[in-house]
Amino acid sequence: MALIEVAGLKKSYGATQAVRGVDFEVEEGEIFGILGPNGAGKTTTVECVAGIRTPDAGRISVLGLDPRTDRAELRQVLGVQLQESRLPERLRVGEALDLFASFYRRPADQGRLLHDFGLQDKRRTPVKALSGGQQQRLSIALALVGSPKVAVLDELTTGLDPRGRRDTWQVIEQVRDRGVTVVLVTHFMEEAERLCDRIALIDQGRIAALDTPAALISGVSGDQRLRFRSADAVDQAALSELDEVVGVIVEGRTVTVTGSGDVTGAVEAELRRQGVSTEGIRAEATTLEDAYLSLTGRSLGAYADSEGADA
Repeated sequence: MALIEVAGLKKSYGATQAVRGVDFEVEEGEIFGILGPNGAGKTTTVECVAGIRTPDAGRISVLGLDPRTDRAELRQVLGVQLQESRLPERLRVGEALDLFASFYRRPADQGRLLHDFGLQDKRRTPVKALSGGQQQRLSIALALVGSPKVAVLDELTTGLDPRGRRDTWQVIEQVRDRGVTVVLVTHFMEEAERLCDRIALIDQGRIAALDTPAALISGVSGDQRLRFRSADAVDQAALSELDEVVGVIVEGRTVTVTGSGDVTGAVEAELRRQGVSTEGIRAEATTLEDAYLSLTGRSLGAYADSEGADA
């Protein structure tokens, strides 16, 4: 059963079209991913779903409620953790939970939330004294304190180290295990592939594709990805013109080439012609980055470490 239905969603800020006709449904019990680079329109989309922003056009239904006209009722069943949410640094963990719980008619057991998210010993700890991972777990707990049926989690792991990111992934899986349907907004490919049942790839305010991670990847399974490092300047345009090459991404000394057929032989021959020495060319498994590149012509991985706000 679809808990969220979005059709023809549009939103502009002045002359900038942030969302340009987005359509998707979120099924009960799934982790639904919205994946794209910063500025693609992910946050604007979920803010419209949550009733935080008013769309210019389109239809949204969340558990049968219209975010524009049923905002107060929607907040009782929808938990939201947004990328730019910030708590006062001196606020203690327990105080934050008490405050958020006061907004709801049927709040969750706060002691259980603290225990489930590993914060049972932090009730009297100020927010500023928590680690990055602990702050993210608190953010999720606050999104769940109203006992929602749906939780929107926006860029939870931005700024975390790899250990903190993986710890947060486990928490998100626990949220789904609690019976909460999750909408996960992210620009991390590994995160989306690991957690999501289905993913909407969003590019410049439009959905480029929507399917399971496996199906999205299999759609470009005929392509191969090669990666190498070189201290020499590489003629990116010449590589791109090879018949076997689909796309070329240059990030510092690292070059990633996507292609088909004997792409390895063609690339090696072209590099020899250019007089470029490499530290070895290695083939890599097809990923969501390849799917995104194939569908949009742009690299998603180039944004993986960006901290900029999403439109």
